[in-house]
Amino acid sequence: MAEKVNKQMYPSAPTNKQPSRDEESATSLSDQELRKKKRIKLGIYIAAFVVFQVLVITAFSLTVMRVKTPKVRLGTVLLQDVKTGNQTSPSFDISFTTQVRIKNTNFGPFKYESTNATFTYQGVTVGQVSIPKGKVGFRSTKKVTVTVTVNSNALPISTTSTTLGSEMGAEVLTLNSHAKLGGKVELMFVTKKKKAAEMNCTMPIDLSTKAVQLNCD
Repeated sequence: MAEKVNKQMYPSAPTNKQPSRDEESATSLSDQELRKKKRIKLGIYIAAFVVFQVLVITAFSLTVMRVKTPKVRLGTVLLQDVKTGNQTSPSFDISFTTQVRIKNTNFGPFKYESTNATFTYQGVTVGQVSIPKGKVGFRSTKKVTVTVTVNSNALPISTTSTTLGSEMGAEVLTLNSHAKLGGKVELMFVTKKKKAAEMNCTMPIDLSTKAVQLNCD
């Protein structure tokens, strides 16, 4: 009787149950699925990183590494000395000051060679001024102040007697100016591209008010 009570009070310890083959197979499949999901996530991250890098490189190429042609223009023209004839005896001898403005919008300096800015009347050169070689910093504008003298001495008689005579009568003298600055744009201290900045301006001069309406392209 005592033995039966002891057996009821102290039950035997449970034996260790070994996992079945089905359970092992299920665990193995679960591990494979986890590894597969990790590989898929890693592939997605890599693809996203590659696409991001391509977008960054493309944007960099289209902005920073894109070489644009610098622009050169004339600034405000201030007349200093104006001598003109009349409709019967047309002539002019004018001096003025202005600025040659060289604008560089690139992410690198623009180095240009010396050149001349020419001023013409009806296709004939009536004056010119030298622009010394120089350098324009990245995304900046350089201003070169010049003094110019133009006169009608080189004009043929046919031009002075017809076109110039008419403009003297209307008191509006129209000049044109042109300049071409050849040089190189340097990007990131590596890439150098040849560029030429060109200027074409029309300068109608009101002889009565001594004002200049400048138009450049």
